[in-house]
Amino acid sequence: MVVAGPTSALAATWHTERSGYRVCRQSPLSAAPGRLPGLSPWAGWGCVCSLDALWLLSILLTFSSPATMMPSPRPVSPGPEPQSPGEPQTTVQDGQRTSSVDAPDTLREGARKLGLGTWKRAFSWASQHSRAASGDPGPRRHSSLFRSFRRSLEEGPAAGQSQGAAVPEEPLGAVDGAGRQPSTGPRPEVLESQTEGKSVADLITERQLLAAFEQLQQLEAQLVAEKDSHTYEQDPTAFARRAMDVCLHYDALAAEIRAIVRETLGPEGVDADALAQAARVVQAEAEAHPAPPADGDFLRTPRHWCQLWEDAVRQSAQERVQGAGLEGTGDAVGPEGVQGLAQLLAQLGSSVRGDLQKVRREVQPAYPAGLPVWEAYLRAFHGAVAQRLQGLARRARGCEQLYLLLDWAANVYGSPDFLGTPDLALPAEPLPPLLAPEVWARLESDYTSFLETKIASCFDHILQLERSRWAAAEAPEVLQGRYRSPLSTDVHMLVAEHVKAAGAISAGLEATTLRICARALGLFVPRLERAFLESEAVSEPQLGAYINTCEELRTSLLARFPGALGELEPTLQATTRTFQKHLLRSVQRKMQPLFRVLCTKSWLTHDALCPLMDQAVAFAHHLKHVAPPLAQETLQEVHRFVVREYLVQALRPRERFRGAERVNGAQKMTLDAQAIGSTFQGLGSEASWLDQAIPCVAEILGETYKDDICRHLEALIRGYPDIRREHILAILALRRLGRSRNQSLLQHAQNLLRTAGSTRGHVLFEEIEVSTSMDVLVTCI
Repeated sequence: MVVAGPTSALAATWHTERSGYRVCRQSPLSAAPGRLPGLSPWAGWGCVCSLDALWLLSILLTFSSPATMMPSPRPVSPGPEPQSPGEPQTTVQDGQRTSSVDAPDTLREGARKLGLGTWKRAFSWASQHSRAASGDPGPRRHSSLFRSFRRSLEEGPAAGQSQGAAVPEEPLGAVDGAGRQPSTGPRPEVLESQTEGKSVADLITERQLLAAFEQLQQLEAQLVAEKDSHTYEQDPTAFARRAMDVCLHYDALAAEIRAIVRETLGPEGVDADALAQAARVVQAEAEAHPAPPADGDFLRTPRHWCQLWEDAVRQSAQERVQGAGLEGTGDAVGPEGVQGLAQLLAQLGSSVRGDLQKVRREVQPAYPAGLPVWEAYLRAFHGAVAQRLQGLARRARGCEQLYLLLDWAANVYGSPDFLGTPDLALPAEPLPPLLAPEVWARLESDYTSFLETKIASCFDHILQLERSRWAAAEAPEVLQGRYRSPLSTDVHMLVAEHVKAAGAISAGLEATTLRICARALGLFVPRLERAFLESEAVSEPQLGAYINTCEELRTSLLARFPGALGELEPTLQATTRTFQKHLLRSVQRKMQPLFRVLCTKSWLTHDALCPLMDQAVAFAHHLKHVAPPLAQETLQEVHRFVVREYLVQALRPRERFRGAERVNGAQKMTLDAQAIGSTFQGLGSEASWLDQAIPCVAEILGETYKDDICRHLEALIRGYPDIRREHILAILALRRLGRSRNQSLLQHAQNLLRTAGSTRGHVLFEEIEVSTSMDVLVTCI
C-alpha cells in the first residue's frame, strides 16, 4: 500500500493492476500509521456511520481482495499474511507485491469468500439505500445487479479476457471475519456468522434481524475491547475499516427496519415475524446503547431506533394518505370538481379506516409488548390526513367544495363512528385539531362569503319561480284548509338546510349562516311584495296565500331562531299588513257601489241590502283559508266597513224623509242592522260592539216622543265615544226638532262628549266625514 498526499488530507490511492486493467480508489481512511504521527487511532471517526452509498462501494472495493474482484483461472500468488513482530516484512515496489511466505489455501478460499460477501453487502446496501432515499417501500431483496455479478464470479471471466496475476489484498474482516491485523499484537480469529455460517449482510437481507443485531453487538464489543487494549494503536486504519463496517451494517439494519415498517400496510400483507424481530431489535438497541459513552466513542453512541421506528410509521402513513384517491379522481380541485372532491374524500376516509383497522387487528398483535403501536399509527395517520386536507383546502373553490372539506373534517373524520368498530379506542392523549385554527377560520370565512352570494342567488331564483306562477295564473293550493304558496316551502327549506348544515360543523358557523339568511330574507320579502302588487295576478286567494306565508315565516322561523331572526319580524309584519290592506280593498271595491241605493225612497220598498251581504259571504269564504288570527281581524274590518258605509249613507242621504217616510226609514234601518249583525255573526265576526250603532241612529230618527231623544243620544255617545259634534249636528238636522230643542240636545251631547271614556280601539264615527251645510246650521241655531 502506497500513501499519497499530505498527512493532513487523510487521503490515499490504491492502484491495482490486472493485465492492463487499472482500478483507482480513494478513501479518507487509508493513511498509514507511520505517516500520521501523534494521531489517535479512533479520533475523527464520529461521522463514519452516515457515509453515502457510493462511498461505501468505494471503501468496500478498496478494502476487498483484488483476487475476489477479478478472479483468474491461473494460479495466483496469495497476498501477504499478517506478520508477527519477528518475521520479515513484505516490500512494495512499482505496484507489485511480493511475499516471503505464502498463505495457505484455506486462507485464500476464505479471502475469496470474503470478497463475495463484501460485494454482496455492498450491492445490497446500495440498493437499499437508493430505495430508502427515493421513497420506494418495496421489499428488500437481492438486486439484479448483485445476482449478475455473483453469476460472473461463479462462472469465471469471459472468454478471451486477459487476466493478470491477481495478488489478493487482505480483505475487510470487521463483519465477514477475515480482518486485517496490525503489524504488532495478536491476530484476531476469522469472524464467521453464528447463524448457519451466514454473514451479517446475508442475515439482514434475509431479515433475520435479531441474529444480525446480536452478531453486530459481538463485533462492536470486540472492537471496543481491542481499542481499550490499544491493539490498533500502531495501525488505526485497520480499526477504522472494521469500525466503519460495523457502522454501515448498523445503518443497513436500520434501513431494513424502515423498509419492514413501510411495507406493513402494503398489499403484500403483514409479515408478523419481521415486525416482531424489528421491534425486538429496536428495544435491544435502546437497552444496548442507553446513553452516550463518557469517552465519546461513536461505536456505542445511541442510535435512537425508537425514533427511527416512529419516523418510519409516519412515513408509511404519509405515503398511504397521499396516495389515497389519486387513481380515480386525481388530486386537483377545480371549480367544477365538487363530485371529484367528494369521491376523493370518500376514498380517503375508506383508505384511512381500512389501514387503521388493519393496524389494530393484524399489525399491533404482531408487535411485542412495549411499543405504543396503536397510538403511534393513529397519530401518524392523523398528521398525514391533516396535511392532505390542508393541501386540498388551499385549492378549494366555491361554496360546495369548501363545505365538503368542512363537513368531512367535522362530521366524517371527527365522528366517533369513523373507524367503524367500537373496539378501536382513541389514545389517552387527545389528538391535535385536524386543521389549524387559522386554516379553519379561513375556510369558514371563505365558505360564508360564497354562501352569502349563493343564498342571494337562491332567493332570486325563488322570485323567478313566483313570477312564472303569476304569469301562468296558477291558483294557490288549499292544504289543510289553508291557501298554500310554494314560496313558504322554498324559504323554509332554504333556511333550514343551510342552517342545519352549518350547525353540524360548528355553532359559530351556524350563527353566521343565520345572520346571512336573515339579511337575505329581509331584502327578499319587500321585493316580492312590490313585484306581486305590480303584477296582474293580485286576487283574494293569492293574497291569502301570501298572508299565510308571511305568518308562517314569522311564527315558525322566529320561534325556532328567536335571537338571530328577530330583525325579520318588523319586515314580515309590514308585508302582512300590506297584503291584508289589499285584500280588504278588493272587497271594498266590489261592495262600494252597492251602498248608493241605501237610504233612498226606492230602498224603502226593496231589499237593497241582500247584494251587500252576498259579497260579504263570498269574501268570508276566502277568509276561511287564511290563518285564523288574520282571518278574524280581516272579517271584523269588513264588518266595520259595512256598518260605517251604511251610516255614511244615513247621515248624508240623497233624499230627505219627512213624516211617515222618516218613520218607515227608521224602521227599515233597524231591520237592516239586524240583518247585518246576524250575517256577520254567522260568518264568525267577533265585533259585536258594532251592532248598536245603526239602531241608535234609527231610534233618534224615528222617535215620536221627543223627550226620549235625549236618552237615545246618550246611549249613542256612551257606545261610541269617537262620535263628534258634527256627527250629532247631522243627526239632529235629519230629525228637524226645532232650534231650541236642538240647542239643548247639542249642549247636552257636548257635555257627554267631554266626560266620555276612551274608544278602546273601537273606531267608527271618526272615519265618517259629514259636511256642515247651511240647512244644518239654520236648523241648529
